[in-house]
Amino acid sequence: MANGPNYKIKPRRRREGKTNYYKRYVYVISKQIRFIIRITNKYVIVQIAKIDPKGDIMVASAHSSELTKKFEWKGDENNTPSAYLTGYLAALRAVKKGVTECVADIGLHVPSKGNKVFYAIKGAIDAGLKIPIGNISIENDRIKGEHIAKYAEKLKSENLDLYNKLFSRYLGRGLNPENLPSHFEEILNKIKSSGG
Repeated sequence: MANGPNYKIKPRRRREGKTNYYKRYVYVISKQIRFIIRITNKYVIVQIAKIDPKGDIMVASAHSSELTKKFEWKGDENNTPSAYLTGYLAALRAVKKGVTECVADIGLHVPSKGNKVFYAIKGAIDAGLKIPIGNISIENDRIKGEHIAKYAEKLKSENLDLYNKLFSRYLGRGLNPENLPSHFEEILNKIKSSGG
């Protein structure tokens, strides 16, 4: 580690890899409402926040665990379809409160092709928010979970033990993973009819 009279210790959250202070500075200067997406090992969390000198003001938020509790979602809470649904739900709540435009805040997630953060943003755009994302390719079959259904179908015929192990949460909740696309449509319609 460097030492000496000119060495400056970086802020704690920067050292821990939790905050990119340059990005944060740009958001504060722009004074725009942020569409914040965070994906953990278990959940997708989406928040819409206004910048304030005292601290961010949350306008609306959604957590992927709500999909299970309120809308009877039987799939995983951090896969691509649940990211889309969580983004959609958060955006519906934000639109109700008069928010029409946001900028995407993906934090320390890498903006790579197929990243789940972009599917959460796509869900928000479909719900009525304007969020500029540039030329990011979004595959509609991945939104519905068709890639998961195809893999499950293939695995079921090749290795039933591994199939039961990998999809134990789906099966435990009473959903065959091959039926995920139709289940996704059902949950999306429930969210639309609830209005958020």
